[in-house]
Amino acid sequence: MRAVIQRVNHAQVVALGSSVGSVQRGLCVFVGVGRQDTELDATALADKIVGLRIFEDDAHKMNLSVLEVGGSMLAISQFTLYGDVRNGRRPSFSEALEPVRASALFAQFCAECRLRGAHVETGRFRTHMLVTLENDGPVTILVDTKRAF
Repeated sequence: MRAVIQRVNHAQVVALGSSVGSVQRGLCVFVGVGRQDTELDATALADKIVGLRIFEDDAHKMNLSVLEVGGSMLAISQFTLYGDVRNGRRPSFSEALEPVRASALFAQFCAECRLRGAHVETGRFRTHMLVTLENDGPVTILVDTKRAF
């Protein structure tokens, strides 16, 4: 699984004209699920992100997790994280997992984050969404469970 994690002051996702998820201080997490991903990837990704120390402490060092600052997470499924542009100019998404299984692994990722104590809001799977956010820092981190971490 792949994730783009942004530390935010606020983030919101709108689907079909209605706000379906919003958070104040916390993380906006775009999650892509690949063909080779399993339940172990969902668990590992949740563990990594919930514990990620990218919030500043009193000494202005990135030393605190989203839980430690009382923040929330907005998780948004994004298959385009598996877009491959090595050949030509139109991305291929052949490495993205098919939607039924991808939805289940995305849901498991969100559930695992909640089990670790995170408040998680989500977008709508397989729906066109409008995402607005204010990136704090800016801080943007990439995580891929197929790379050692």
